[in-house]
Amino acid sequence: MFKKIGVLTGGGDAPGLNAVIRAAVRTAIGEFGLRCIGIEDSFEGILGETQLRKLTTKTVSGILPRGGTILGTRNKGSFCKIIDGKMVVPEMPIDEALRNLEQNKIEALIVIGGEGTLAIAEQFHLRGFPVVGVPKTIDNDLSATELTFGFRTAIDIATESLDRLHTTAASHDRVMILEVMGRNSGWIALEAGLAGSADVILIPEIPFSFDSIVKKVYEREKRGSLFTNIVVAEGATEVGKNEIYLDEEELRLGGVGDYVRMKIEDMTGKESRCVVLGHLQRGGSPNAFDRMLGTNFGACAVRALVTGERGKMVALRAGRVVTVPLADAIANVKSVNPDGQLVRTARDIGISFAAPDEEDH
Repeated sequence: MFKKIGVLTGGGDAPGLNAVIRAAVRTAIGEFGLRCIGIEDSFEGILGETQLRKLTTKTVSGILPRGGTILGTRNKGSFCKIIDGKMVVPEMPIDEALRNLEQNKIEALIVIGGEGTLAIAEQFHLRGFPVVGVPKTIDNDLSATELTFGFRTAIDIATESLDRLHTTAASHDRVMILEVMGRNSGWIALEAGLAGSADVILIPEIPFSFDSIVKKVYEREKRGSLFTNIVVAEGATEVGKNEIYLDEEELRLGGVGDYVRMKIEDMTGKESRCVVLGHLQRGGSPNAFDRMLGTNFGACAVRALVTGERGKMVALRAGRVVTVPLADAIANVKSVNPDGQLVRTARDIGISFAAPDEEDH
């Protein structure tokens, strides 16, 4: 039986991180009598001069509705590398981290993060250190779980933004473009676009054609709708072209929304505007669903550790929280199926994905 466990958050922040921390601490202390140590600033907190803090039921009191993470996080560590224009799986100095964990008598880890963070957690498991992961990303692109916490809140924010853009677009007869996050997966754009009544949805999984977008704009005008709302995922690409980066050295996606705006305005002569939602999607208080899911994940992660599970990640499947191997969780990115139900539904109700073949229909 463990006496002391560590908890850390890694990668970009997401609504619900504090819910996971709170549930893990309350479960560890109240149910199993364990001591909890918070590791600050992701894995950086166990490298060099350690950054640790004692977590008690008092220190996590009141944090359930708070956005961000009380432990701090990093979406790239001092040990991360970019090789040939691609972020590689970080080669973390595991020996140093394990020494620091041993010196502080931390016997197991709960690691809360997305694909990159959990890939590092897997390295600890391969060295024999007990670890359980918790899936976190607003992008919802981890294949081993149906949902990641933070995603539903991001959808709510993007949907409300589309609702607001709808009214101003209609008032001015404009083309309004909303750029949302999601990296190389289109889940946020797709679900927010459906919920927010977008006319065009551009996602990485379906390369788009400007001729198709323009065709949709003109079709709407013929029906008397002199405005068009477009939601575009930050990783969406024009047919035959690469992603657009705000910072190519750090591989920071962004700018595709303004690119679409300029091209559409040039091709149609219609006044167009772009709103980049950016970090508003990941900030602020989590909604009720993400509080609930984060709480479930945090409690189940502790229970998995205590009952002897190793190298696992908690996951939501068919409404139940289960555990899956970390190796499976990081093996594949979950992308939108271009022939899947949500895409079919969007097309059924008249939403365009601006694929080249749509020009002929």
